[in-house]
Amino acid sequence: AIIKSDLGMSPINDGKVIRLKVPDLNEERRKEMVKNTKKVVEDAKVAVRMARRDANEALKKALKDKAISEDDNKRAETEIQKTTDQYIEKVDKMSTEKEKEIMTI
Repeated sequence: AIIKSDLGMSPINDGKVIRLKVPDLNEERRKEMVKNTKKVVEDAKVAVRMARRDANEALKKALKDKAISEDDNKRAETEIQKTTDQYIEKVDKMSTEKEKEIMTI
């Protein structure tokens, strides 16, 4: 799992202990880590958007089944969008902070 994780670590097993050689954090390695961070951030944003889509689909189904009114549907859609925007903003903020932290020597 460590080798497949593409972290640049190479495990060494001597029978009793597993040792990990951690690569030095030079500028190139830091840029690679930032690139990986951006990939994880994009995956998180996609997950948030998928949750929004699922919630909106549930609303449409409830509206179709006459379980909620159109006003309730609009209010819920607005609330879902606000929540989605808040989480996307949190992810972006965390990403910016992490990138800054990684690039700081």
